[in-house]
Amino acid sequence: MITVVRDGAVATVTLNRPDKLNALDRATRWELIDALRALSTDASVRAVVLTGAGRAFCVGQDLAAVEELEHADETVAGSYNPLAQTIATMPQPVIAAVNGLAVGAGLGLALACDQRLAAETASFACAFSKVGLVPDTAVSWYLVRELGYARAFWFAASGRPIPAAEAHRLGLLNEVVPDDQLAARAQGLAQLFAAGPAHALALTKRQFRAVSEISFEAALALEARHQGDAAAHPDHVEGRTAFAEKRAPRWG
Repeated sequence: MITVVRDGAVATVTLNRPDKLNALDRATRWELIDALRALSTDASVRAVVLTGAGRAFCVGQDLAAVEELEHADETVAGSYNPLAQTIATMPQPVIAAVNGLAVGAGLGLALACDQRLAAETASFACAFSKVGLVPDTAVSWYLVRELGYARAFWFAASGRPIPAAEAHRLGLLNEVVPDDQLAARAQGLAQLFAAGPAHALALTKRQFRAVSEISFEAALALEARHQGDAAAHPDHVEGRTAFAEKRAPRWG
């Protein structure tokens, strides 16, 4: 249900239930969580691409798994929350390559990623209201911050899908590319990040994730603390040396 393919320092994680539009049942969620957690502790992996097989990125909860919705609070707390948190806290940059439909919790997976690319034919829907449910998988957290309350509420309450071009205009995507170029563009971006200073990028990710929740003074203190950490790392020595020698750095 989940495949992981390595290309050097880049790992591509693919939701592989195309016949189910990559819907998430309990087994698929935990296979994805386990795969991401394993990558997060692998120092040889410096960037991750998350995508889907077939015509969907992910359409969210597998509604055929009725028993999972009988105790929906436990389902969300037990696996959807850890899934969103794993993407947000793993040290590597995670790039969503949204190849098709991203609906419900599938939208949440895309929003949780650090960079979001989409195919021109991709579409996005916060469709929880269509089945009488509310947003989960951190969808409400991201949408209100990125769209503002009014637009986020409309998107959630209407349940209407928006095309990739509109999602890009609203600021939910970094880039929209032709369908046949999505995989290559995502790999190129991942390779760019993988070639960078992994320790500094991990600190930057942690810092940017934190600053929306803390005061200005706390953000300044966090920057100072992280800068001390980064400056003490061998990558900084290599960066200074490479600059002085007018060559490309060789990051550890």
